[in-house]
Amino acid sequence: MISVNSYFCGAGLMDIGLLQAGININQAFELDDAACKTYKHNLGGHVKQCDLTNELVLSQDSCDGMVFTYPCTKYSSIADIHKTRTGDDLFLHSLRHLALSKPEFYIVENVPGMRAFPVVMEVMTNLPDYYIKTFCPVKSENWLPQRRDRLIIIGTRKPFNIRAPEKAKQTSLKSILEKEPQITFPKAIETRMRGGYRDLPIVSDPSRGDIAPTCVAHYAKDKSTRLVKDKRFNLGVRPYSVREFARLQGVPDSFEFPVSDTAAYKQIGNGVSVPVGRWIGQEIKRYFKQTTLAAGGANNRRSKTSHSFISTACALPIGYRK
Repeated sequence: MISVNSYFCGAGLMDIGLLQAGININQAFELDDAACKTYKHNLGGHVKQCDLTNELVLSQDSCDGMVFTYPCTKYSSIADIHKTRTGDDLFLHSLRHLALSKPEFYIVENVPGMRAFPVVMEVMTNLPDYYIKTFCPVKSENWLPQRRDRLIIIGTRKPFNIRAPEKAKQTSLKSILEKEPQITFPKAIETRMRGGYRDLPIVSDPSRGDIAPTCVAHYAKDKSTRLVKDKRFNLGVRPYSVREFARLQGVPDSFEFPVSDTAAYKQIGNGVSVPVGRWIGQEIKRYFKQTTLAAGGANNRRSKTSHSFISTACALPIGYRK
């Protein structure tokens, strides 16, 4: 089975998609303790809670591929508001792993805003000995009722036509809503609805076919910014529950969050939409199938050539043999 090591894995949303595609997660690495707790609870004990900047590459298990979903906070255009859009050096630790391990393939996932950092893009899209393809934006709304764009970089050791994701039948917002959502209703919702803040909330109406805006990691403290219409509640709107937030990311209901709601919202908002991971995994399986077939064909050709040489040599007159 094709195996990957997953770096900056969070609660494992990308890994859910890879597993659904039939990719084995060999090892996973994550700094946040609560995210590791969720990962272990659902996906297994192969996650290591650690600071990747201190991890030795050659002490890790070998793998076919490496997946890097390093934090997007300092690459996102939203960071411009707080003057924190500075990038960081975590990409260098991704590069360190690739340089020492030289896996058969690698994946990088981040926000489209990473393109504003030419040094990062130059490194991650021009690695020697890799055929590299960049997809941007990859839209979660191809599958899910959530507006979420991402940058995906895929590098393979052999040439291969990685296919862009095809638009699938989109899950409706109405279908992911709970009948009895477990939510809190902060006072800020009414304040924002009445214009008490700079921006009004983004209100999605499932009856009109709306989709939700991007799931954000800080939703627990900013519930008033993203609301869904629901006539059963005051002002006819309410925030999304943790389970609804997870469904917006394509997380199956069997996946549990054994942490606080605040931590759960953060883990979901920081995660990769599950169908994106599944698409990547399916393309990687195609890559291995094609390259295996190509290698088999080449071996057969070499074998036939060798047999022909032997036959010819055996047919030579005795006087020509040594």
